[in-house]
Amino acid sequence: MYKRNTQLRRRAIVDRLMSQGEVTVEALTKAFSTSEVTIRKDLTELERNGLLVRKYGGAMLLPQDTHELEEELSVRKVSIAKAASQLIRDHNRIIIDSGSTTSALLPELNHKRGLVVMTNALHVASSLLELENEPTVLMTGGTWDTQSHSFQGQMAEQMLRAYNFDQAFLGAAGLDLEKGSTTFNELTQLSKVMAEVAQQVIVLAESEKLQRKIPNLELPWSMISVLVTDDQMPAEAKRQIEQKGVTVICAASE
Repeated sequence: MYKRNTQLRRRAIVDRLMSQGEVTVEALTKAFSTSEVTIRKDLTELERNGLLVRKYGGAMLLPQDTHELEEELSVRKVSIAKAASQLIRDHNRIIIDSGSTTSALLPELNHKRGLVVMTNALHVASSLLELENEPTVLMTGGTWDTQSHSFQGQMAEQMLRAYNFDQAFLGAAGLDLEKGSTTFNELTQLSKVMAEVAQQVIVLAESEKLQRKIPNLELPWSMISVLVTDDQMPAEAKRQIEQKGVTVICAASE
């Protein structure tokens, strides 16, 4: 039953987390009679939705009510996306990375004219093609990465380097006050290339990602122009990030 119904399996994983506090990939693989690859995809997607935090070999539950947390994070993502969209001018050439927060930016683009948008994510490209203002959509191509649900690799990097962009919009799995944006994925080179080919690099991330201790540095603060976050960002954290030369925009939740 779980093999045939992905959503049912993922709901069951959340139920286990609620009762146990944490789970392992090995235990979930046995419980649902599926592969480790499938379970890792489940955990990645659940983390994207703000339902858990990945850790080595498994995942742990965030210390809040799951439903309330998901709703709160969704409101924050929309607020962050609206604030970030104010930075985009008509006819800009922009990059939009894969991720749930950057995806929240897409509906806001309907008010912009003459955009050229490159992405490495199929769902982003699909959503862009549905916009009424019909932006020009470019895909990086490359090698499909099942963890990030996006294209990565040298081909994607070469495609990006063939253009110049006004802005790059990237998400982050975590924020490190000293280092920069962090990620669970070890494939960070494409994010760096996105930053290199854009005049302005904007990272979209909820303030609660300051609490996540994630091993892989994605972008150092020196490569980030603007951080768009929510109004729950502690004043001291905001000050420390601004000292790194980054403009911090704290969007008010609606």
